[in-house]
Amino acid sequence: MIQDQMTPIERLTAYNLGNPVDRLPCVPIVGNTAARVIGVKVGELPANGKLLAQAQITAYRRFGYDIIRIFTDLYGQAEAMGARVRYPEDETAYLDQPAITDISQLDRLTPADPYRDGNLPHQLEAMKIAIAEVGKEVTVTGALTCPFTNASFLIGAENLARLVGKNPDAVHYLCRLSLETCLNYAKAIIDTGCTPSLTDPMSSSTIISPQKFREFSFPYLKQLIDYIHSRGKPVTLHICGKTAKVWEQMAEAGADCISIDNAASLSEAKTKVGHKLRLMGNVQPSEIMLQGSPAAVRLAVLSGVREAYDNPKGYIVASGCSLPTETPFANIDAMLAATREIGYPITKEKLDLLEQRWSK
Repeated sequence: MIQDQMTPIERLTAYNLGNPVDRLPCVPIVGNTAARVIGVKVGELPANGKLLAQAQITAYRRFGYDIIRIFTDLYGQAEAMGARVRYPEDETAYLDQPAITDISQLDRLTPADPYRDGNLPHQLEAMKIAIAEVGKEVTVTGALTCPFTNASFLIGAENLARLVGKNPDAVHYLCRLSLETCLNYAKAIIDTGCTPSLTDPMSSSTIISPQKFREFSFPYLKQLIDYIHSRGKPVTLHICGKTAKVWEQMAEAGADCISIDNAASLSEAKTKVGHKLRLMGNVQPSEIMLQGSPAAVRLAVLSGVREAYDNPKGYIVASGCSLPTETPFANIDAMLAATREIGYPITKEKLDLLEQRWSK
């Protein structure tokens, strides 16, 4: 078995500088799979900072990937602003009821205090613990839901979709409130020593048009990214689904790295925006990581590397989105093992040889 020769921070630092590395950075986006690593229920994590930190630190040490992401679900900020979230005993949380159901109730909403409201204090506690225990060897990030997506959780996705056409002023009001919460939370995340990791699924071109992205998502996303940059932190931005039509806007908003869903093409992203930002992705979380074999994982990793290893701004091997909770450990091991065997530097000839061997 090939062993890592560098710590994750050493690897990313060298890679950023164009210096030699032992392999590409690799990030199977481990969310609630971490509960399985320490043998606890998923529902135990969101309100228990110590347990959440233990799960994510243990998962990192178990698999050896390059970035820890403190994350349980997308709804923490909205819950802190009054939304009702349901926490099943052993499944990922889901939105039970938005904070309001009609724009006549807008005055009920106020920005969240991440040190006081909802489960945000527990998330911050987990980040502090992770930084204290492993922050010198691996980058620790804190998941942050972006303003437009958070706005959809405040009034409900269907209501927001109607308002986009009928009452844009109300949408902007919700996005401004959400931005305030995002800025408060981003500041708190950075103050722990972590880096915010941005997720914005409702801004997907699968859901809204590029024109509506420009009007309702982009202005607030850019303000958030500008703030994070002002604190000296880079920004990785993940938008689910089809995103090719907004890649240029994601780059314009200031993202340093975009996480590509498996519904999008790494090679197309490389051609369109690879000279502007780093790419990350896009092994299928469900079809390959959850349901596939280790052999299928290795070939999927190889395919992604073949598409994007020569991206001008760099490439990170990763899943296309957060891994399903029941993802087999053997498949996460296979992603790391494949990345280690591919090694660095990378040539087309080496990839061809590995494909011949792994396809047998």
